[in-house]
Amino acid sequence: MLTVAVCLGSSCYVRGSDRIAERFEQLAHEAGLDGDVEIVGSLCMDACSLGVSVRVGDTVFHGLQPEAADSFFREEIAPAAKAGG
Repeated sequence: MLTVAVCLGSSCYVRGSDRIAERFEQLAHEAGLDGDVEIVGSLCMDACSLGVSVRVGDTVFHGLQPEAADSFFREEIAPAAKAGG
């Protein structure tokens, strides 16, 4: 199972990390990846000035915005989940 951790620290939260996590949950369900992707909240990932941080498996991405959640899911999360995490 692929674990996707979305930072829910205060800086990321005010930038919409909760909306990003919710959208990832919806997209995983729509893609039939409920059993392959686990979306979890994370404490601060120590990159507050870079925007919302997301860890996909062992790779950390910074600067994600809510309006980019769909494309990020398609480009990073879905392929990683289909590859076995």
